[in-house]
Amino acid sequence: MGEKKKKQKMTLARKRSMKGFLFIVPWLIGFLAFYLRSLFMTVQFSLSDLTVNNGGGYTLDFVGLDNFLFAFRGHGTFKQILTSSVGDMLIDVPLITFFSLMIAMLLNRKFKGRTLMRAIFFLPVILNSEAILAAMKVSASMMMGGLSSAGAEVAEAASSGVSVEYYVQMFSSLGLPMGLIEYVVGAVGRISDIINASGVQIIIFIAALQSIPSSMYEVAKIEGATAYETFWKVTFPMVMPHIITVVVYTVVDSFVNSEVVNLAYNTAFSEKNYGLSSTFSLISTLITCAILALVVRFIQKRTFYYN
Repeated sequence: MGEKKKKQKMTLARKRSMKGFLFIVPWLIGFLAFYLRSLFMTVQFSLSDLTVNNGGGYTLDFVGLDNFLFAFRGHGTFKQILTSSVGDMLIDVPLITFFSLMIAMLLNRKFKGRTLMRAIFFLPVILNSEAILAAMKVSASMMMGGLSSAGAEVAEAASSGVSVEYYVQMFSSLGLPMGLIEYVVGAVGRISDIINASGVQIIIFIAALQSIPSSMYEVAKIEGATAYETFWKVTFPMVMPHIITVVVYTVVDSFVNSEVVNLAYNTAFSEKNYGLSSTFSLISTLITCAILALVVRFIQKRTFYYN
């Protein structure tokens, strides 16, 4: 009787919570088995001066917060690289998120060649793999003329067009805020990077759009809602939970490819300063986690969960 009562008391919310927990169990096992020890060692190295022994192994001399003080006060480029990396992250994340959503809405429509177009937008994710990049560099180095020279001519022809300053002056004369104009100009200049970083996000948004019940669009159509109203009243609220996923993925991806990671890598393996390298990694990781917490909290308050 007691077991039957416990089964009857199991609510739908609790069942979904248990399914969610079971879903993250593989990640949790991997985190505890592999990443947690590495994280502890990173903190330990950042508070110490590490010396590699000739016979193997290493020796740690506890120095407290000296590495952190040197990172902000003594290092010549860390603060500048950290600031620029965080600034680029804050600029790229909204651009990649909304660009991915718009492209996903276009690719979710029914038209001939839709599968091919989806593959084309996902192609940069495959091409950015280390093996493909290495092969492309080898191919480029072997091409001394032909396509290489043609690419240079195209770039030269494109650069000889109307200056960007002309458009900046034109839009500023219309009364648009200079901050908005600079943001748009920066987005146009980074359009290739945005496309390269949007493949996975587009796939996530396509799955989100396909999960929206068609009855909601039918009701909006019956009520006489325009396409603009349908987007803001139906589509956008329904994909908000997936926007959180996209933002988290984009922030982490931007952090992995940032200059701070390259600086930490070079400091460790070129300069052999493992303590300072761990400090760089730890500081940038904490800042990234703080940005994620603030952004996710801001979005989550405005998120609608459809049951």
